[in-house]
Amino acid sequence: MNDKKVVKPFFRIKGKDGKIDLFKSWQWQVVICTMVGYSMFYFVRKNFSFAMPALSAEYGITNTSFGIILSLVGIIYGVSKLLNGIIADRINARRHLVIGLCACIILNLAFGWSDKLSALITGNPSGPDFINTMVVIMAILLIINNIFQGCGFPPCNRLLAHWVPPKELATKSAIWNTSHSIGAAIVSVFCGYIIARTGNWRYCFIFPSAVAALGVIFIILTLRDTPSSVGLPELENTKTELDDDDSPAAFRAFIRKRVFRSPIVWCLAITDLFVYIVRFAVLDWGPMFLQQRENPLSPQLSGWTIGIFEVAGCIGMLCAGWMSDRFFKGKSHRVCAVEMFLVALCMIALHFLPKNSSPILVLILLALAGFFVYGPQAMLGVTAVKHATKKAASTAVGLIGLMSYGSVIFTGVGLGWFSDHFGWDNLFLLMTVVAIIGGLIVAALWNISDDGYIHEQ
Repeated sequence: MNDKKVVKPFFRIKGKDGKIDLFKSWQWQVVICTMVGYSMFYFVRKNFSFAMPALSAEYGITNTSFGIILSLVGIIYGVSKLLNGIIADRINARRHLVIGLCACIILNLAFGWSDKLSALITGNPSGPDFINTMVVIMAILLIINNIFQGCGFPPCNRLLAHWVPPKELATKSAIWNTSHSIGAAIVSVFCGYIIARTGNWRYCFIFPSAVAALGVIFIILTLRDTPSSVGLPELENTKTELDDDDSPAAFRAFIRKRVFRSPIVWCLAITDLFVYIVRFAVLDWGPMFLQQRENPLSPQLSGWTIGIFEVAGCIGMLCAGWMSDRFFKGKSHRVCAVEMFLVALCMIALHFLPKNSSPILVLILLALAGFFVYGPQAMLGVTAVKHATKKAASTAVGLIGLMSYGSVIFTGVGLGWFSDHFGWDNLFLLMTVVAIIGGLIVAALWNISDDGYIHEQ
């Protein structure tokens, strides 16, 4: 038992005996606060997709140029998730989140001035040199932004592994993972209306930055680190080899064994690559595709469509987590396999949909795709955390993040070039094949053990 004085939480939850359950109260406070904190990272990351149509209309920037930028920043973000995952397993989570989010806010504010910076450098407010320089400035700012974006997920993942027992991890991780969709959905609708009402792409960076600044204050006031940091005992039945020797050398050996040499973690990482190809094809190019199709949607409606894709994803994650713990005995990877095949069905239906179909029908099918694809996005990480244990949870998910964001090589440059040369006709057929491959890979893990903790006989 930790002898440190217990820090009182803001949230108060009573146990079966009618008394305040401090551990449960802190557990839910950590879950809720990290959800809010991480959703703020989306405000200063996914706003770029909604500025792209306005930037293209004002400056004539091609989809290929945008695709190159999306690929670069995605790769950088993936590398950053891995490096920050290793860091997160060893440092205070609250400080990690605050530093990363503050940096992203500053960089987004600078992005709103990228045209002014280009004019200052070239001495000309228009022309090819001005546009090329502006594209380079945007790319540099977005790359640096995504370096610090990597400070978002790893510390949150580490906190969940320390506060939530393995038998509850799928359900609570699913609840937490709705922060992805909450942040992306709100910023999608927010930026859709900003562009529709003002036509000014700069506001897509300035206003979301102001919201994220409030998130920084919230994190500082409400979040703490592991149970021992607030005077509570650590989780039971989560013993690892590092409990007896937590030296740097032992930690490095543990990381190699549980993460970098683990066939289970690598299989999960490869599956997540295919999950993210489908997800980013919709998120990054959805606003552009929906406004350039034969029966185009308005900026507001395209914003709502992508927002609903995210909301459906929230519901899908919750259902996937609940089903994993309730019907699959915590074997989340089995849910992932089933849902990837259902994603493929949605994609093939969208491919064969007539081009003049009602926007409502497109919206419904995209919502179903979001419902099914976000389950694997959350549950693959849950499986990785259980097998890497709480001592290497962020490193394992960081490796998966690196692999998953390798998807931007395809969804960024690949789809940008494809759309410029061939249009969007076969987008969903490609995504069908991708979803089927992902489902087959994770299905190979059907009978793996429950977790990597040491269980006393």
